[in-house]
Amino acid sequence: MRHRVAISKLGKRPAHRRAMLRNMVTSLLRHERIRTTAPKAKEARRHAERMITLGKRGDLHARRLAARFINDETVLKKLFDEIAGRFQERRGGYTRILRTGPRHGDASEMAILELVTQSPGRQKPKNRKTRERLAEFHAGEEGGKPKRSRKTKPAEGGADGAAEAEGEQASPAT
Repeated sequence: MRHRVAISKLGKRPAHRRAMLRNMVTSLLRHERIRTTAPKAKEARRHAERMITLGKRGDLHARRLAARFINDETVLKKLFDEIAGRFQERRGGYTRILRTGPRHGDASEMAILELVTQSPGRQKPKNRKTRERLAEFHAGEEGGKPKRSRKTKPAEGGADGAAEAEGEQASPAT
C-alpha cells in the first residue's frame, strides 16, 4: 500500500532527483513548455506550481525562497515579472500535462508539461468529432442555440398555457 507516500522517487538518489527537478522547473519557466516522461512531468508540476504561487506573492521572502530552487536569475526575474502577473487572477492549476504516447526507444509514456495560457476547452482540437462536440457544449455560452433542460421546457398549450401558469403562481402572492 502507498499510504502517506508524498513523492515519486523516479529511480534516482535524492540529490540527483532534486537537481533534475530544479533543472526541469527552470526550463519550464524559461520555455513555458517541456517534453519529458509522464512521471517526471507529474512531479515537476508540483514544484512549478509552487514557484508560480511564490511569484504571485511577490515579496522579498518569496523571491528568496524561489531563488533557492530556480537556478537562473533571468528565469527568476521572468517568473516574478511576467508569469506571476499572467496568473494573478487564477487560483491554481497553472500547468497542464498533455500525454503524447509511448517513446519509441523504451515505450516510456511521454508527456508535454506546459504553462496554461487559455482554458483547455477553448483550444481547437484536431479531431473533427471532438470539435463538433465542443461546439455543441459551448453553443449556449456563445449565444448560439441554448441547451434546454427539463425545467425550461415551455408549458403545454403554447404561450397561453405559460401565461396561465404564471397567473396561477402570481395569484397566491397577492
